[in-house]
Amino acid sequence: MALNLIIIILNNRRKLSQSFKKQSMVQKDIHTIVLEYESEYELEPVDQKLVHQAKLSTDNAYAPYSNFKVGAAVLLENGKMIHGNNQENAAYPSGLCAERVALFFANSNFPEIKVRRIAIAAKNGDDFTKLPITPCGSCRQVILEAQNRYEIPIKIILYGTEKVQIIEDASRIR
Repeated sequence: MALNLIIIILNNRRKLSQSFKKQSMVQKDIHTIVLEYESEYELEPVDQKLVHQAKLSTDNAYAPYSNFKVGAAVLLENGKMIHGNNQENAAYPSGLCAERVALFFANSNFPEIKVRRIAIAAKNGDDFTKLPITPCGSCRQVILEAQNRYEIPIKIILYGTEKVQIIEDASRIR
């Protein structure tokens, strides 16, 4: 009886795998255009200020568990800069990333003012990361939601000590 059961399971697996083979597969290429700079000082003055604010924001991060401090700065259409930082919590995942802290603050306090740019910087311990970090999936979704809400591209500026990367449109980050 056990042998018959195994044969039935194997036959069912063959049928399933054959049904998957009948589906058509389409190959698609996904591209992200990234502008890369050696230093933040090569950026436009407004982007330099935004990066500076993101870097300063790392100092106020609450990251006792990871010691990975992230700062974000958001530029609104009216020129106001909003900053935020990651806030960890022992009840993971109750904490929030810096990007969401800054964007949620901006959206809740200035709901009619469009978000134009966001800069992100991170420290691992006391030193800024050499390479830029990218937003997590949840933060990417929140940035994209803001872009869709205001119907204008949001520029994403990613800071690292060895290079700075810019993505001109949040919908292009993959």
